[in-house]
Amino acid sequence: MSKITSKPFLLKIAKYTGITFAVILALLFVTPILFADQIKEKIKKTANESLTAELNYSDVSVSFFRHFPSLTLTLTDLQLNGSAPYKNEKFITAKEVSFGIDVLSLIFSKSAKIDEIYLSDSFINVKVNPNGEANYNVYKSTPQESKPEDSTNTALKLDRIEILNSKIIYDDQSTKVHFDALGFDYLGKGDLNEAVFDLHSKAKIEKLNIIYDNEPYLMNKKVDADLITQVNMNSLSFFFQQNNLKINQLSVDFEGKFDFLKDGYNMDFVIKSDDSELYDVFTAFPPKYVTWLSKTDLKGNTNLLLTLKGKYIASQNIAPDLNFDLKIEDGFINYDNSDFPISDLNVEIKSKLPSLKPNSLIVNAANLSLNVGEDYFKSKFYLEGIDAPKVDAEFNAKMDLEKLNKGLGVPGLTLKGNLVGDVKAKGKFDRKNKLFPIANGSIELKKGFVKTSYYPNPITNIEFKTTIDNKKGTFEDLKLNLKPAQFTFEGKPVFVQALLNNFDDLHYDVTAKGELDVKKIYKVFSHKGLNLDGFIKADLALKGKQSDAINGNYDKLNNKGTLEIRNIGIASEFLPQKFIIRDGLFKINQDKILFNDFLASYGQSDFKMNGYLQNAINYATRRKGILRGSFTVSSKYLNVDEFMFNNTPNTHASKSATKQSGVIIIPDNFDLELIANAQKVYFDKLKIENAGGNLKINNNKLTMQQTGFNLIGCHVVMNGSYEAVNTQNANFDYKIKASDFDIKRAYNEIDVFRKMASAAEKAHGIVSLDYQLRGKLNGNMNPVYPSLVGGGILSVKDVKIRGLKMFNAVSKQTGSESMKNPDVSKVDIKTTVKNNIMTIERFKFKFAGFRPRIEGTTSLDGKLNLKMRLGLPPFGIFGIPITVTGTGENPKVKVGHKTEDLNETKDKY
Repeated sequence: MSKITSKPFLLKIAKYTGITFAVILALLFVTPILFADQIKEKIKKTANESLTAELNYSDVSVSFFRHFPSLTLTLTDLQLNGSAPYKNEKFITAKEVSFGIDVLSLIFSKSAKIDEIYLSDSFINVKVNPNGEANYNVYKSTPQESKPEDSTNTALKLDRIEILNSKIIYDDQSTKVHFDALGFDYLGKGDLNEAVFDLHSKAKIEKLNIIYDNEPYLMNKKVDADLITQVNMNSLSFFFQQNNLKINQLSVDFEGKFDFLKDGYNMDFVIKSDDSELYDVFTAFPPKYVTWLSKTDLKGNTNLLLTLKGKYIASQNIAPDLNFDLKIEDGFINYDNSDFPISDLNVEIKSKLPSLKPNSLIVNAANLSLNVGEDYFKSKFYLEGIDAPKVDAEFNAKMDLEKLNKGLGVPGLTLKGNLVGDVKAKGKFDRKNKLFPIANGSIELKKGFVKTSYYPNPITNIEFKTTIDNKKGTFEDLKLNLKPAQFTFEGKPVFVQALLNNFDDLHYDVTAKGELDVKKIYKVFSHKGLNLDGFIKADLALKGKQSDAINGNYDKLNNKGTLEIRNIGIASEFLPQKFIIRDGLFKINQDKILFNDFLASYGQSDFKMNGYLQNAINYATRRKGILRGSFTVSSKYLNVDEFMFNNTPNTHASKSATKQSGVIIIPDNFDLELIANAQKVYFDKLKIENAGGNLKINNNKLTMQQTGFNLIGCHVVMNGSYEAVNTQNANFDYKIKASDFDIKRAYNEIDVFRKMASAAEKAHGIVSLDYQLRGKLNGNMNPVYPSLVGGGILSVKDVKIRGLKMFNAVSKQTGSESMKNPDVSKVDIKTTVKNNIMTIERFKFKFAGFRPRIEGTTSLDGKLNLKMRLGLPPFGIFGIPITVTGTGENPKVKVGHKTEDLNETKDKY
């Protein structure tokens, strides 16, 4: 009986359960539809009210099933641009961005509460320019006063953030920090709507790259992190309480805090790994070591510590202190079960970099040592400072390099030879005060051999012994002796021997003989190769004293020999491109290096030189050594623009910033004379032909004497000087004389003439110029017009002026039709220039019976302030006074004497 009565009861339960389930399921489908328009409208309103950047997406959907049980609004193919100055570049792109919405807030509140965010297949591209302006400031700041209770704004009160399969690129040019996180998964939980909250995070990165100042520190690392971070939104600070990271197999503890300041950051980071296995440390190295690691037995205990503490404020040149410590104890390395394992590997290094200033660097390597059987390597060193460092170093070794090479198993490298060394050095290296650490010892290598995977043939027969001795700690007492050193490459032996002492007055005895293929020997050490086939052949014997070379006692020198070079690229801080020696034979005779038919190129430019250099040894060994010389230089084509530096501003800088390429820098320790001629010269859009003259370079200054060339069909003679003040500013002073040139062609082809003689636009005919001018050049090698001072004469031989607005206006004002197009001949116009004003001295001319007289001033930016007297036919005794003001484009002509002085513009450079 009970079974009969229970059956309908069970059926009822099943029925109501099914109905309830169906209703819930229906609600799950229907609710998003009911609230879809309301949600979409509020999201759009929120975006418009809250974001300063452009937001785009292809579709919007609402569902319970994307991130069940949350009601989620999903934006498909989202694109959010950055804030200024990156408004036209993408900040966030994502295949899908979903917002979890509190359903009760839709029903019972006027505020839709968003408490979850999900990003899928996203790309987050964070950029900060050198001025500290970032692209992530897309959220509008809100007033501090409380909002009305009936506010209908959508509230962003997060307690969950989830990111899947995404990519993050952070590029901060103000701090020179760059990192890439590829294959990024993240889950963050916390009461993010509170002012102070704990954020629990789990993150995984398939590939992490960290680069500082263009130097890679971590590349292609796998990261697994479990983090607890306390966030204070009031002060915008982060306190990293418990943070366990795993970089490949290396476990790292990370603690500290990070505060955003008004104009920078405040940091206190501690990153450490205690009692780690040496093997685990190497798993964090670049991927190229993975193959080596799989064949290597690694043991040992390792401790790592990195701290970064202090403020970073770029505008005040304030930076944090960086410390890095590394300790390896009882290390053991054996590659591929070799018979020569490395044992007793011990490393103890402590380094400090206060305020990230290189000259404050302190490195204390108290112990660097290892053993290979009975062979050993022991060293320690202490370094403080960079410009004038304090040094305390010891090096002691007896090592069969072949055994060491087999035990380490460095990929692609084969080493052989017996290395013995014992060197000690302690003291200060100070070039300015001629101090050198007290030092003594020697390093010797016998039967050396080097082969890499980059080149098929080895360097063999490497032999050298170098001794150093300095008992007093001065340049004067320093002695270096390189006893016969040699090696063989590609079947050609190279020999070098050098004895150097008294570096205060260098005594040298150097011999060198051999042939060297620069490109091939470079390939031995690098697979990148060179673009040039460099070749050097030397047969030199140099002996003497630096003081004899300086004082001209050349009979006491014994310098002779030859040096032949081909296709060698020379890079210099003074030139933006490489200077390439195509073919050159140096003959050395005492203090002179003679150039015989020396062929070279620089970019598009070519050179042929004959001449000599003098005092080369003094120049090479002393900072203030002066290189003297005299050359005859000829060129078929010379492109002067290629000698300028390319200091292009950052692409994200203000559009108003002027692009400056840099002035030509003249070295301060050159004393050179060049008798030069060039068939064609290209400079700042000018095409110059048959250029020649005498050029002298001395003390940062270039002087031109009787420099002549053909330009716009006339012969020009110029004397002048040029001196760079810095990379963006230079002074010049020159006198130019050009006879019988086409004024129309000069206006069309010479920018400075067009600027200073704007009236020539409507002129046709022949003129001559005799002018002297001095002033400054900016970073584009263009004149700074307010700095120009000078004057001269423009001689008009036969000029027709057609359609010039000033004469049209005068014609209209005076009723004289013939004034529109005057013809001028045999007139000398004297002018002076200062403070952006050109003063025109009174001059007269005749045409069509009239006798005009003109004087006054014009500014180099086109403003006019001229006085005219229009002498009337037949003899000009009676005349009409006229003033011309305004600009060349819009002249204002009045009958009368009254004018207004033009404002001077003084040089601000």
